[in-house]
Amino acid sequence: MPSYAAFLGHQPLISLAELSATVPGFVFRKTLESSVTLFESPVDLGAEFLDTLGGIVVLAKRVTENVVTTEDLPSILLGELKDTKRGKVTFALRTLHLPHGNVRTLYRQCKEALRKIGRPCRYVGNERTPAAPVLLRDAGLLDGKHGCELVLIQDEDDLWVGRTVAAQDVDAYTLRDMKKPVRDTTVGLLPPKLAQILLNFGAWLASGCSLPIPEPGQKKTKKPVPLTVLDPFCGTGVIPLECLIRGWDVLASDISAKAVSGTEKNIEWLRKEFKILKKDATSTVTKQDALKPFSFKKLPDVVVTETTLGPALTDRPAQKNASKMKTESERLQSEFFENCAATLPGVPLVVTWPFWKVKNDVILLERAWEAAHAAGYHATLPPGVTPTRPGRLSLLYRRPDQFVGREIVLLVPKKKH
Repeated sequence: MPSYAAFLGHQPLISLAELSATVPGFVFRKTLESSVTLFESPVDLGAEFLDTLGGIVVLAKRVTENVVTTEDLPSILLGELKDTKRGKVTFALRTLHLPHGNVRTLYRQCKEALRKIGRPCRYVGNERTPAAPVLLRDAGLLDGKHGCELVLIQDEDDLWVGRTVAAQDVDAYTLRDMKKPVRDTTVGLLPPKLAQILLNFGAWLASGCSLPIPEPGQKKTKKPVPLTVLDPFCGTGVIPLECLIRGWDVLASDISAKAVSGTEKNIEWLRKEFKILKKDATSTVTKQDALKPFSFKKLPDVVVTETTLGPALTDRPAQKNASKMKTESERLQSEFFENCAATLPGVPLVVTWPFWKVKNDVILLERAWEAAHAAGYHATLPPGVTPTRPGRLSLLYRRPDQFVGREIVLLVPKKKH
């Protein structure tokens, strides 16, 4: 079965959970240095698949079956470059657990091997810092036309050698995040990458917490079944925009008329920028209090939303202020779960709610869990995923410079009778 190496984003536990929720036939092998996960899948994973993931920076596929050493690398590189266009080729090395001096030597040996067969070349990256994803894309190292990047991972006695098949499209994220017409910096801005991750969790919940088992001989990932997603705290529409990019229908709402207007403008911009027709993916944006009854002719497949993070903080909150924000948030979450259970029966939820970094600890919601359970929901995580905190079935997302973090919770409703 094909073996892959996924270079994880800055929230490795969340990245691993996303892999578990999306990769057909996912077989986890190990995670090294909290930054690279080795896994297997019977299907061919590439750029189209990676573009739907928010938590994976680079994806490589193993190219060797037999035991190899670093001495074999020049010949492996020549084999991988055999189908490149004539003329100058570009190559790169991405390594883990190899000394910098050894990597420098490998670069020289690879250049010499190419020189001997008359191929002028250059390499990107160096022994200390691999090439950034944007450089891999710009240099044409992902489609094999102008070169390739080899990945070397020394795992105890085994040298894992693969070829990079996909890398995050940083420019596309920047376009969606920074170029849309409406951005509200007064509230916590949900990153498009995190929105992708949340939607992938939502698709997993909507499938009954399982992935389709690959058919015998299936080599390609099948296009996911389109979903209808409800985001009742849509803000300026980050989650709705990511839905439409996937070709999913979206129901978006917010209590703020300003947010509704912003989402509508951003959706209009996205449809023109990405040429997304309304017949291919529908969008409905309304002003609605998420704590008041929902009314839909047809229920959505899943709710994916960031409830509210509260006020944006530029400094660490005092314990007293954080406790006050906690009380207000728990009231909102409780009323929201009661409303969902009553008016969206059987619909699973992916929600994020806030937690706060105080001096030597974090303040987490507690009564929100009780409210979710009282409303008939139970929390879950994708198979094999360890929660961030023991005994708390959730994943915590926070950058080091942030005072407000996000707790990601996947909620399964009680079965309808």
